[in-house]
Amino acid sequence: MSFMFNPYPYDDPNAVNHIHFDKKLQDTITTDSLSSAKKLTGKILGQITASSRCIIGLDGYISAPMSQFVGLLSLQLAQNGVEPQILTTEALLLDNDTLYEKLLPYLPEDRVTDPVLLYGSLYKEGYESLMKAEEIEKLSNKIKEFAKNGKGVLIVYGYGALIDMLRSNYSLKLYVDMTQKRTILNIRDGALTNLGSTKRMPVNQIIRRSYYVDFEVATQLRGQLIRNDEIDFYLTGDHADKMQMISVSAMKALFETMVTYPLRCRPVYIEGVWGGFYLKRLRNLPEEMKNCAWIFDLIPMEVSIVADLNTLQMEFPFYCFVQVIGPKLMGQKPAEKFHGYFPIRFNYDDTYHSSGNMSIQVHPDGNYLRKNNNEFCRQDESYYMVVTGQEAKTYCGFRDGVDVEKFIEKAKRAEKYGEGFNHDDYVYSKSSVAGQQFMIPAGTIHASGRNQVILEIGSLTMGSYTYKMYDYMRKDLDGNLRPIHTYHGDKVLRRDFRESWVKENLIQSPRVIREGDGFQEMIVGQHDLLYFSLRHVRFLDKYEDETTDRFHVLALVEGEKCLVRSLTNPDRYFEQNYLDMVIVPAGFGPYEVINQSVGKVTMHKTLLKDGYEDVCL
Repeated sequence: MSFMFNPYPYDDPNAVNHIHFDKKLQDTITTDSLSSAKKLTGKILGQITASSRCIIGLDGYISAPMSQFVGLLSLQLAQNGVEPQILTTEALLLDNDTLYEKLLPYLPEDRVTDPVLLYGSLYKEGYESLMKAEEIEKLSNKIKEFAKNGKGVLIVYGYGALIDMLRSNYSLKLYVDMTQKRTILNIRDGALTNLGSTKRMPVNQIIRRSYYVDFEVATQLRGQLIRNDEIDFYLTGDHADKMQMISVSAMKALFETMVTYPLRCRPVYIEGVWGGFYLKRLRNLPEEMKNCAWIFDLIPMEVSIVADLNTLQMEFPFYCFVQVIGPKLMGQKPAEKFHGYFPIRFNYDDTYHSSGNMSIQVHPDGNYLRKNNNEFCRQDESYYMVVTGQEAKTYCGFRDGVDVEKFIEKAKRAEKYGEGFNHDDYVYSKSSVAGQQFMIPAGTIHASGRNQVILEIGSLTMGSYTYKMYDYMRKDLDGNLRPIHTYHGDKVLRRDFRESWVKENLIQSPRVIREGDGFQEMIVGQHDLLYFSLRHVRFLDKYEDETTDRFHVLALVEGEKCLVRSLTNPDRYFEQNYLDMVIVPAGFGPYEVINQSVGKVTMHKTLLKDGYEDVCL
């Protein structure tokens, strides 16, 4: 299930990375769709001159504007006296009803266990399994016939055009990519439906199938194509009239350069029924936003990353960046341990001056996710209190002495009959204080209360499995009762995570592990059940640190501005503002963090803890 069902259509202009890139390579990057089409036309004409024909394969991520680009390219070719033949991959996909039956085990329709059909199982069988073998063979034969006897230009485009069985036939191979945010917005705008689908479904059902099936097959193919140099050119597709093009070799060189810098991702902002206003005001978000509940600063599968190259900017899906450069970004061992996925996710939850709490909820462990969703990692979380207002509190664990089965019974009655109850009688809460860390291992009942901003840090989950146990009979922004998931929640809930155990294990007193001239680094949360270590560094002027075999993520949680800078290569730096989140790559080496504001500041620091390799996922 995608985190991002309803992103706000806003591109944060401040979340960019200023990169010094080889000028010769930079000059090869096109600036818009027309210049991309013109550059390709020149290459195509050159191939026709040399061999009398050119065969182009063009594939893309879900919702990529492939047909628009093919149209523009065809116009450019026509202006040079060449009329291309065009074939699409549309006929390759299985028909709607066959796909429905094939995917039903991955997208079950059990409204008892999943009332709004939110969850499913990740599909890992690849594009070819969604296609008709005989149609693939027909298309392959047509391409081969043109390669043998045809003249001029043949363009083959569409989803799966670059699958293994077709790829070797092309003279030029192109891939049009999309950020996840823009893809979801396109789906919500009605611009597309699912692969092979001829029937319209409710938007959330389209997104559910996209997450478990369509996105998965497209993502895996994209990674293979780029890593193995099996495309010639990569195009950015978020804006159909501004499609930039870069050769795959230049793209890899750019990523190799980017990973020598501290990096920030471009956040995704989402409204919510409990959303607050602190981050909305801090980051000057659009006035039209109702509020800002979730700020995805570093949800790896959802955010993007922008390289500002002085004369132009290029935006890539962050997970594409990870697919290509992951071992250098994360460290070789973490990349292997976590199957190539970035292993920690970060976001801010804002209930500041909002209407209420987040839902009372619970997350599953790894065994449950493997069995039910075909995903391999448990969902642990943690809350760091960044800003707290009056009467702010955080829920974590059950109160000592309460009957948990009675809580579950009441939660199920609330879900089924709409009967509210006093959750405070059952769920332990503690007044929130800025700088306090709560750890929330899988199975812990929990929620962020009203009137605070928390830095939420969690373990790897490709999606989000939040089982709401109680939501105060609250309606969402569309006026519908918010879905509750007591069936799944009951299965994963740790009844033994009680107030006394929580106080002893999950709400720890900071302990100093390192100090020097004007700084102290403290562990604020670390536990055997979590594979990451949560720390903060308090300092007046500056402190030094080093990444070796694993990355750091730094969030400036108190203070106005800091400079994160390499000690060995000082032109590699990032100017970090309050609440900005910065990745310091594994190979970055020794670095310094310099306070550029007044007074002592606090930097929250997250890294994989010693012994993370042995933690059961």
